[in-house]
Amino acid sequence: MIDKLSWTTAYPEVVLLVMACVIAMVDLGVTSARRTLTYVLTLATLAVVAVMLAYQAGEGSTVYGFSNMVVSDPMGNWLKCFATLAMMVCLVYGRPYAADRDMLRGGELFTLAMFSLLGIFVMISGSNFLIIYLGLELLTLSSYALVALRRDHAASTEAAMKYFVLGAMASGFLLYGLSMLYGATGSLEISTVFKVISSGQVKHQVLVFGLVFIVAGLAFKMGAAPFHMWIPDVYQGAPTAVTIMIGSAPELAAFAIAIRLLVEGLLPLAIDWQQMLAILAIGSLLIGNLAAIAQTNLKRMLAYSTIAQMGFVLLGLLSGVVAGKASPASLTTAYSAAMFYIVTYVLTTLASFGVILLLAREGFESEEIADLAGLNQRSPLYAGVMAVCLFSLAGIPPLVGFYAKLTVLEALIGTGQEPYIWLAVFAVIMSLIGAFYYLRVVKVMYFDAPITATTVSATAEVRVVLTLNGALVLVLGILPGGLMTLCAQAIVKTLGS
Repeated sequence: MIDKLSWTTAYPEVVLLVMACVIAMVDLGVTSARRTLTYVLTLATLAVVAVMLAYQAGEGSTVYGFSNMVVSDPMGNWLKCFATLAMMVCLVYGRPYAADRDMLRGGELFTLAMFSLLGIFVMISGSNFLIIYLGLELLTLSSYALVALRRDHAASTEAAMKYFVLGAMASGFLLYGLSMLYGATGSLEISTVFKVISSGQVKHQVLVFGLVFIVAGLAFKMGAAPFHMWIPDVYQGAPTAVTIMIGSAPELAAFAIAIRLLVEGLLPLAIDWQQMLAILAIGSLLIGNLAAIAQTNLKRMLAYSTIAQMGFVLLGLLSGVVAGKASPASLTTAYSAAMFYIVTYVLTTLASFGVILLLAREGFESEEIADLAGLNQRSPLYAGVMAVCLFSLAGIPPLVGFYAKLTVLEALIGTGQEPYIWLAVFAVIMSLIGAFYYLRVVKVMYFDAPITATTVSATAEVRVVLTLNGALVLVLGILPGGLMTLCAQAIVKTLGS
């Protein structure tokens, strides 16, 4: 733990905030040249921020600033770096789609994307309840505006309203839970809350009451059942260029605040929140996989897939503490597995939605599973990328999704506890059921006759990024050691500091 000048903990956030404001002013014009300039400026800014974060993460130190309200540590910096790269990919994939639908006329897309990323940064860096909540609100308010960006599209407007109403309710749950903890412990600092709870001087009933609301708020942000109601409607109704933003980088922030609150702050209450996470994981795996089978809309199917995938992340989070005791080995194994899972899931989601964006064209969304019919005959490359992503989500070797699921299952079984072993068996059964709806899409792409002879075209940058994205899903499955080691070291240095 190192104390430094406060601003050294927030250099990436400062750069992002300043450039977001600059880009907002540059994009006041509606000319094509200004739109191109803002796009280039946005990508350049995100690239610089990603390099800064990778450098900070490589230093491996934990730095507190702003009166211990903000923390810069390896786990947070790597998650922010991955979130930045994810947002860059989202903008590369989404720009042609947005241009065809007149979503660039006011320039809000790039500015709101940067402000939502800033919210993610604040959430990940928060070492204080208020900072975490401020970051959450910045992210969600930007997301509401992004979902409603197509002002003349009824489905997008409806999705934004649903997202706003349910999101406000979830934020209220989280804020109420945090206020209960503040009332019980007398502090907003996560480290102080941990010390007060560890002392045993606070009534357990009060803590558990606040914990229930905190877990409910976290479950909503992660999209875990039964707090998943918003995901299918928002994924389907939002413009696909926005859906990919909602379904990628924010998941990294949700994982980060789960670690901050549950592990760094409420670890003495692990027996209580483990039971809650187990119920959420079972519900997510069951509802997500079974509901996805009935879907014909591809975006809606991937929404239910997200719910099921979050079930695995929750399994990783709950396996870090065994019989109320947390050893360094169990913490490292479990939370590094969960971190690896969420990072690789985001990588796979980017490529799968990237193909959907690629197939969409002016006046045609390409959202139905039937729209992918005969894709292999139209474009073997893009069909291959989509197949790799679907196989990875299903957990089929040698793709990265298989190794991600395997690490989580190993963490569960490694506890030696019978309930956890049964959870692992249940997760495997649900994965087998889930493989059906992924393979169904592959069958449509490779064995059904194409419904259109339209060729699949894309800009050079989209082709390059999408190809690299799909290749990473394969390469990280064959050689997962580097990323797994990175996640393990980040967890050790963060939780061991």
